[in-house]
Amino acid sequence: MSDLFESTKPEELTALVGQHFIYTYENGWQYEMYVKNARTIDYRIHAGIVGGRWVRDQLAHIVRLAENVFKISWDEPTGTTVSVAVNLAERRLHGVIFFPAWIAEDPGKTVCFQNDHLDRMKAFRDAGPTYPKLVIDEFADITYLENCGADNDTVIVCPPDQLPSGYVARRN
Repeated sequence: MSDLFESTKPEELTALVGQHFIYTYENGWQYEMYVKNARTIDYRIHAGIVGGRWVRDQLAHIVRLAENVFKISWDEPTGTTVSVAVNLAERRLHGVIFFPAWIAEDPGKTVCFQNDHLDRMKAFRDAGPTYPKLVIDEFADITYLENCGADNDTVIVCPPDQLPSGYVARRN
């Protein structure tokens, strides 16, 4: 594993690792994330400009900011950079997404299971344009939260359109 991902203190992340949550941004975009371990997340996008996209085993920088407050940040092969602050106690988060210009111009290019299309995502990224970036800066409510345990490969296994009816409408 790269030294770039060695700064996180796994012992500080026990309250976050294994958490699976669905959240809806104030702009209506809906996402789902599973914190697989201290270095890796899986996610699906249910609504928004890249709704339908899903990713497994995304390397991330994950840190504890305070009790039940964490920051998860990652850089995607598409050139998109994301940073999400998660407050488990208040079931609230804040995300900032930096989309390169090529995604803002044609977001549908990224709507796929990214893991099967890494070379294509990198080619789009390298072809650009990357600037100006589309910055999405939003708060979200966590509408569904459960602990699925660490390294559970059964949490996010299919695209959003293959989920049962009502899946993202669940509340707890």
